[in-house]
Amino acid sequence: MRILLAAAAFAATAVAAPASADHHMDDGALAAVLADERRADDRARDEYRHPAETLAFFRVEPGHKVAEYAPGGGWYTRVLAPYLDRGNYTALTFGPGGRVPERYGSGAAQTVADFPGKVEEQTGVPAAQVGSYITAEAPEDLDDTFDRVLIIRMMHNLMRWGVADTELMRIRELLKDDGMVGIVQHEAPEGMAWGMTNGNRGYLQKSDVIALMELYGFELVDESFVNANPADTADHPSGVWTLPPSLARGDEDREKYLAIGESNRMTLLFRKAE
Repeated sequence: MRILLAAAAFAATAVAAPASADHHMDDGALAAVLADERRADDRARDEYRHPAETLAFFRVEPGHKVAEYAPGGGWYTRVLAPYLDRGNYTALTFGPGGRVPERYGSGAAQTVADFPGKVEEQTGVPAAQVGSYITAEAPEDLDDTFDRVLIIRMMHNLMRWGVADTELMRIRELLKDDGMVGIVQHEAPEGMAWGMTNGNRGYLQKSDVIALMELYGFELVDESFVNANPADTADHPSGVWTLPPSLARGDEDREKYLAIGESNRMTLLFRKAE
């Protein structure tokens, strides 16, 4: 039912977000993490993903308890886990259900079990100090304990897989009363056709994301344009995966897509509404 309400809200709601100034983090500890030789392969993406500015905008501090939603390949994990005080990093991921593809859902439990060991291997942070849970199965003693939950380039999957309801409800329970959600998401222009912006091509409209978050008890705090890319028209033949780093079309127009760079992204900060 809530998913149906969300879809209805999408069609009717357009919310203007306050524009924020550029954000910079004068943080030697984070600078050291970003410069670590273990990020040698990741660093090429920094010019598109702006990790220092993004985390500053999300107001992430080392003493915060932070959950990263569906970390996937771990690009941000390799920043967050060593930056946060030991024991403050947790990974949350979707389990089977909704329209989650079988190749992901059936292996969720193993992914969760293996993740802390991968973090230790990649960052040196002891596996015992890394939390890892299927969101719906996160124990109740974690409720009201997280300062931040970061959802980075995953909102489209929450929508197209039909799991936004369970995931966002549980995330709200896990956050402290003053906790906040930071979202980075591939952004389509307002007014683009629904078939281009329903998540199946990786893109969402900003107004739709804001409406969805409001439906689940969050209010917009601020937005940043640090991850914006005006060169991205969001109408590519293979959706967002046409662009780097995926380059789904292979050699077809490869130089064109490399010149565009990674996707245009909204960067939004929400807090729990009272």
